[in-house]
Amino acid sequence: MSREALEEYLALFLSGKVRDFKLIDPREVVTGEWVRLKCQYGCDGYGMCLTCPPYSPEPQRTRRILDSYTRAVLLWQPESWQNLRRICADLERELFLSGYYRAFAMPSGPCELCDPCPREYPCRHPELARPSMEACGIDVYATVRKFGFPIEVVRARSCQANYYGLVLVE
Repeated sequence: MSREALEEYLALFLSGKVRDFKLIDPREVVTGEWVRLKCQYGCDGYGMCLTCPPYSPEPQRTRRILDSYTRAVLLWQPESWQNLRRICADLERELFLSGYYRAFAMPSGPCELCDPCPREYPCRHPELARPSMEACGIDVYATVRKFGFPIEVVRARSCQANYYGLVLVE
C-alpha cells in the first residue's frame, strides 16, 4: 500500500479515536538507556506488570526492532491514556488483518488491564497487553517533539496531559 493510501486508511480508522496521528519513519524514534532508569527509580509500578521493566524489551533491543521497520504510526490522544491501549491494539490488529503481519503496538503508560497484574504467564489479556514506549526505552518527549506534537512535564493535576502511542507497520 502506498504512503498516501495508508494515510487515508489510517485517517478513516482513527477518526474520532485520537486527536491526531502521523505516519513516521521509526528509525527517527529516539531511544535512550536512561529512560528505563526512570521506570526503575521513578515509577512505583516497576516490576509490577508483565508489560513493564524488567519484563519489557531493553532499549538496545528496542532500537534494533525500530530500525527493522520502515513505517510507524505515532498517535496523539490528549484526553486519556487508558483508552489509548485499546486504540493501539485495535489498530495493530486491523493492520495485521490488512496484510501488515509485523504490525506491533506500544501505547503509553502502565498496563491497567488487571489490578494487580498477577505477573504470571500466560497473560490474561494477550490481545491488548503491550509494553509501553517508555518501558521499551523510547524517549517519548524527544520523539513527539521531533514530529511537532505537544508535550510538557505535567506539574499539577490541573495541567493538560498528552498521551502517545506508537504502532509499527510493516
